[in-house]
Amino acid sequence: MKINFDYFKDKKNIAWIAFFALLLIAMIVMSVGAGMNGDEEMQATHAGNVLDYYQSFGKDTAAVSTTYIKNDKPEFWNLPYYGQVVDNLASFIARLFNIEDIMMTRHIVCSIFGWLAIVFVALMSLRISGSQRAAIFSALLLFLSPRFIGHSFNNIKDVSFATAMIIGTYYIYLFLKEFPNVKRSTVIKLILSFAFAMAIRVPGILLIPYFALFSLIYLIRQYYVNEKAKKTTDSKRKSKITIHREQTVRYLFIKLLKYGIGVALAAYVLMVLMWPYAIEAPIAHVKEAFTGMSQFTTGIRQIFEGSMQWSDTLPWYYTPKFILISSPIAVIIGMLIYPFIGGWKKEKRFSTFIVYFTFIFPVFWIIYSQANVYGGWRHSLFTYLPMVVAAGLGFDALVEIVKNRYAKIVLNILPFILLLPPFFHIVKNHPYEYVYFNEMVGGVKGAYGNYELDYYYHSTREASEWVIENAEKSGLETSDKIIVATWHPASVGYYFRHDTNRFSVGFARWYERGNTDWDYAIFVITGIAPELQKSPYFPPKNTVHTITVDGKPICLILKRSDKSDMIGFQYKEKQQYDSALVYLEKAISIEPANEASLINIAEIYFNIQQPERAKIYIDKLLAIEPHSEIANLYLMQYHLMLNNIDQAVQICHLLKTINYKNAQAYLVLSDIYMSRGNLIGAEQELLNLIDIGRIDDHIVQKLMKIFQSQGLNERAATKKLYKILADSFKKQGMEDLYYEYQQAYERL
Repeated sequence: MKINFDYFKDKKNIAWIAFFALLLIAMIVMSVGAGMNGDEEMQATHAGNVLDYYQSFGKDTAAVSTTYIKNDKPEFWNLPYYGQVVDNLASFIARLFNIEDIMMTRHIVCSIFGWLAIVFVALMSLRISGSQRAAIFSALLLFLSPRFIGHSFNNIKDVSFATAMIIGTYYIYLFLKEFPNVKRSTVIKLILSFAFAMAIRVPGILLIPYFALFSLIYLIRQYYVNEKAKKTTDSKRKSKITIHREQTVRYLFIKLLKYGIGVALAAYVLMVLMWPYAIEAPIAHVKEAFTGMSQFTTGIRQIFEGSMQWSDTLPWYYTPKFILISSPIAVIIGMLIYPFIGGWKKEKRFSTFIVYFTFIFPVFWIIYSQANVYGGWRHSLFTYLPMVVAAGLGFDALVEIVKNRYAKIVLNILPFILLLPPFFHIVKNHPYEYVYFNEMVGGVKGAYGNYELDYYYHSTREASEWVIENAEKSGLETSDKIIVATWHPASVGYYFRHDTNRFSVGFARWYERGNTDWDYAIFVITGIAPELQKSPYFPPKNTVHTITVDGKPICLILKRSDKSDMIGFQYKEKQQYDSALVYLEKAISIEPANEASLINIAEIYFNIQQPERAKIYIDKLLAIEPHSEIANLYLMQYHLMLNNIDQAVQICHLLKTINYKNAQAYLVLSDIYMSRGNLIGAEQELLNLIDIGRIDDHIVQKLMKIFQSQGLNERAATKKLYKILADSFKKQGMEDLYYEYQQAYERL
């Protein structure tokens, strides 16, 4: 390959190269200090399995197994559904060079692919506008997008997928610009970009219908160009040119079709070679993976608009709203103005359509398909890059439309002025850039307690390092090591891997932390109820260090000064209630907001049939957190014990608003309706349970009893049950179970 050294003689080109080189260095340096995300331990494990698969020529099958053994039971493992080729690349580099710190390797690789996204966003803007200014605008808009840059430090799967999608889109556009005389290098790059995207995540196959759609629009445009050409020819040549033009369009269609089929097949073959699960069954497993991802049913509770909500029932506008409130205002303004100041010009319409379609369509499809999304909009990160392209083009077009020299200067610096808030956020809060909200919600301070902040556990690294540096034995230790508890032991354990002689890492849930043995505890605030976060009881008194973003806590480090709560819990479990109460009361005297101890005391008084005493501690729990699920469950139990049925019904309805998946609320309501002879109401509560996926033998037996009370014999009751189950499974998208019970219903 011959290098054209004349290119480097142009000072503009040197400045261009230096600009992107500086961005690359900055991103690599910034990534080194980032913490693990919540999925990295699993992704790194699977990447190791993939390398073992290739190294053993397929004999090591861990990479293609969708089950693993946990506590002697098989559990579903969905990582084989992901090609995650960039994860595998990072693990390969670490293994090749014997790098012990696999996470640092992953983060550097991730930052390089994040930088590639910036490069191709700039190239897309340059290709569309012909202006380096538009490219620089777009590059800086993306580099100073805190959500994207923050994920570029450690979210290797979502960032590399976003990069692959913008590369694929870029080469689709370049291909159609060159067509019909397409360079061989462009075709090769198009194939590689498609394969790359699909080998990260199978939804990368979306690039193929993108190619088909944009090609169709290209042909339609060509057809109208031909029609216009016909009308402008003189009558003597009209017939001849008409035939020529029709043949040309037909020729273009056939040629595009051949290219499309060839590119798709070649990309698919390359994708299969890079994905062990696809190698095992190139058609069936790819289809299974695509279906498995599109029908992801695991619900995750998270804070949205000030309340805890399940990810599978979030409002339709969750994704667009999150994009709107966590993108820089500059990007939003630039994207909105472009169509009105240049993007809809005749010569720009095709490129404008491509840019906006690749942003809008996936978001529309998430809404239309009611996709189960969570964790902000990291799964939709790939939609953001075309949005940034549009924003860069918008600011460039704004500069172009004015003629006054001073106005041009002002408009040239306008995007940089608008980017000052995210710039200051990045400088002030590194490495937690991704915990960013714009001025629409009052920044991070306005978002605190209303939206998730460090939902991906980036802060566990800093917290772990603080404990390693500052932890001291207090004399309360139950072993020769300091026990560090956390809800996310995978990431915390990684950072303690060189200090296992001093520390051991254990698991604890926030609301049950008082029941577990630990000396220090690390808790990211994800999963903690918003009203508790905003209450005067938070953070708890034994907080010794807080990691903050813009003054708001995202992670707490607690130090145990007393273990009475744990000892009291242990006595309670042994049913030694008198001793348990002594220790639990002591724990509350030290920390009045010790939820675990308050819950344990209430439970003890229920067990010894003293509900009025239990009510005292239930009220204390509700004073701390009025919508506490466990406190309201105990309040419901209290009213049932005192036969306050109407109050119990009210609490059940409240529980369903707090957590619509709370099975106990439906079961109690069903029993109450049954006792009052309201068979329809009793049945409906159980049907609601089935529709949210909560079904077991107990619920089935209760339903059968209700059906028989309605006068149905056993056969008719069973048939009705099968029909109900079939319809419910169909609504939940569980096709296999739907067909199973539908056939059973039809046989009866």
